[in-house]
Amino acid sequence: MPSTTIFGATGLTGSHILGQILAAPTSPLHPVTTITRRAPKSTNDALTATVEEDTSKWASLAASSAPEVVISALGTTRAAAGGVKNQWKIDHDLNIEIARKAKEAGAKTFVFMSSAGTRGPGSAYMPYCQMKNGVEDAIKELDFEHAVIVKPGTILGPREHTRTAEGLWQKVVGGLGHVAPGAKNALGQDADVIARATIRAIEAAVRGEAKEKFWVVDSNEILSLGKQDPAAKPAEDVKQ
Repeated sequence: MPSTTIFGATGLTGSHILGQILAAPTSPLHPVTTITRRAPKSTNDALTATVEEDTSKWASLAASSAPEVVISALGTTRAAAGGVKNQWKIDHDLNIEIARKAKEAGAKTFVFMSSAGTRGPGSAYMPYCQMKNGVEDAIKELDFEHAVIVKPGTILGPREHTRTAEGLWQKVVGGLGHVAPGAKNALGQDADVIARATIRAIEAAVRGEAKEKFWVVDSNEILSLGKQDPAAKPAEDVKQ
């Protein structure tokens, strides 16, 4: 049975991914290890939560658990990091280091939460796009058995720390759902939908049914894969 390590499990999308995996008792992704600076809210017998404030140790910690699946929803903002240089260390350098260590440790599937539009016109001059594209390219070069690159638009949902401009944009995109659902879906996706799509793509890879060896899941595919199962139960703060 595969084991899974998740980075970024306390962020908006990562916490949904963790919660949904733990909410499925027969998930093929159990057991789960998280490596974070603070403990995730979800708890479960299938979860080992490793709290380590020193991010320089994270990649080695992941390798020591020898997971078959590694998920990185790790990312920060320029403002939170204190500038582009520090953001680069997390969003680019740390993600690549984690991917390399995961490969060395024998991980078969690597999953990276990227972003839509990073390959568009002018992206080569935008630091954020350079970070995301650099990680994607490094993952491809590492040649995992399966790689899943998830590229959502604006990620919608309540955040613990939201800047004014970001919050306003989320409200604009979310509000479009009432008047122009197609426009809303093109610009942004709800975090729980992104998480569900990510998990289903991973499960397909584990079964040997991935769409491609290097599978880029765009916003349209996120919406398709992430459709709610009518029988599903909420997956927040799972405790067992």
